[in-house]
Amino acid sequence: MAELNGSQILVECLKEQGVDTIFGYPGGAVLNLYDELYRHQDEIKHILTSHEQGAAHAADGYARATGKVGVCLATSGPGATNLVTGIANAYMDSVPMVAITGNVGTNLLGKDSFQEVDITGVTMPITKHNFIVKDVKKLAKTIRRAFKIASTGRPGPVLIDITKDVTANKCEYKKEEIKKEEKKKIVDNFTDKELDKAAEMIAKAKRPVIFIGGGAIISEAHKEIKDLVDLMDAPVCDSLMGKGAFDGTDKRYMGMIGMHGTKTANFSVTECDLLVVLGARFSDRVTGNTKSFAKRAKILHIDIDPAEINKNIKVDLSVEGDVQDVLKELNRKLKQQDHEEWMEHIAEMQSKFPLRYNEAELTGQYFIEELYRLTKGDAIISTEVGQHQMWAAQFYKYSKPRTLLTSGGLGTMGYGLGAAIGAQIGCPDKQVINLAGDGCFRMNMNELATVAHYNVPIIEVVFNNNVLGMVRQWQTLFYGKRYSQTMLSQDIDYVKLAEAMSITAFRVTKKEEVEEVIKKALKAKGPVFIEVVIDRNESVWPMVPAGATLEETFSEEDVKEKEAKVKK
Repeated sequence: MAELNGSQILVECLKEQGVDTIFGYPGGAVLNLYDELYRHQDEIKHILTSHEQGAAHAADGYARATGKVGVCLATSGPGATNLVTGIANAYMDSVPMVAITGNVGTNLLGKDSFQEVDITGVTMPITKHNFIVKDVKKLAKTIRRAFKIASTGRPGPVLIDITKDVTANKCEYKKEEIKKEEKKKIVDNFTDKELDKAAEMIAKAKRPVIFIGGGAIISEAHKEIKDLVDLMDAPVCDSLMGKGAFDGTDKRYMGMIGMHGTKTANFSVTECDLLVVLGARFSDRVTGNTKSFAKRAKILHIDIDPAEINKNIKVDLSVEGDVQDVLKELNRKLKQQDHEEWMEHIAEMQSKFPLRYNEAELTGQYFIEELYRLTKGDAIISTEVGQHQMWAAQFYKYSKPRTLLTSGGLGTMGYGLGAAIGAQIGCPDKQVINLAGDGCFRMNMNELATVAHYNVPIIEVVFNNNVLGMVRQWQTLFYGKRYSQTMLSQDIDYVKLAEAMSITAFRVTKKEEVEEVIKKALKAKGPVFIEVVIDRNESVWPMVPAGATLEETFSEEDVKEKEAKVKK
């Protein structure tokens, strides 16, 4: 047992937890911590981002891509508050992250001291748990608890606020070995009786559908899901967060459900008699009008978080537990199903209602399809938020988990570039590509300096239509084309901006240029920037306004045809 100061204890505890990378920005309240990180730079890499929000998003992207806990570090006051959006983003999408902030000395707390903020008070609603440490003797225990809370059960961000005196004060420290099985330990509450009921529901179904959410990826249940799909002989749809948990190239895959989902996925949920939901929370972007969502179906909901059961949609049976653990047991109870007629009906809808776009012009959809073809789907895609995000969900096929990193619940413009940095640092052998709109890129384009400084070999794609595309699309549909504050400056040369940072840059203005530019980007050694100039009137379809019923989504002719088939 050795006597260490708080900064040394923090670093030793980070090493205990297997932390190899921290994303952050220094300042007065954390100088002691940074001095200690300097001494351990061979063991823990620190990535200096351009802004604390970028550090939070990078930690988030690192966590999503690797499955490990992401860590970010900021000073007190504005440093801490600049993390808030990134923390909220991780909270909404259940991302395991530990945010460490410094604060003023204990004797200065509550006195409106320079750069003092009650960051635990600020972040209480957007963290799984948070702590303020005012006694060095409690520091090691707090750090260990934070990592356990962040990574077990339904994951989420945890904040540790440490006063400056604690980082200098000393106490005895005893090293603890963290066993791998302890880090993954989950308490499941499901019973054998519930599994028997679930198996019975599945056996009776004639028109089953499986709906996959982000919890399926967190639980690493992709193998068990494939086994379930094969046993049930059922079509599959997913949420934005669930992409990659089931192979997007499989013939049973219908695409995404909800506002920007495929007609086939949405109609199948309207028509099915059983909806099996795996780790999803029934977001309003998925359900539309909750009164009409899956109204003909019995619903089986499997989720680790009891708070999500019956929160948005009333279900017929719930099984509380980790998706992987539940499916391992459930699959053993299932007999092989055969739904040939239902699967033929699904295939017919897929043929009748494919996703379409203007193939005559250069569009974001075309670029993303070519990106998929040339990467063979073997890349980590991060996105910002808006039209390009939906095109990435619709036209890039995800066959593996942790290959789409996107802000789902919070919808954070400016998320993707930081997330791409984190993903590339965490997965150095993977090709990481961030897809952005010009509006989103302007939010956090300062992180391009981070990319350049560390020579992070990501590909940054900016679809430039000089407007806030998704917002403008809503203004077109619902606000009489009154384009209030959605037109962006046309005077910015983004290619020159990238080149000013010694980043290889291309501008694409024609379809014929796309293949060659993507090939060059994929062969490049360092970071690459691609500006894709597209028409501002290009839209995302299908588009269902939140709260609309599926019947309101499609034409009256479509609905009558489907209703007639269901009645038969």
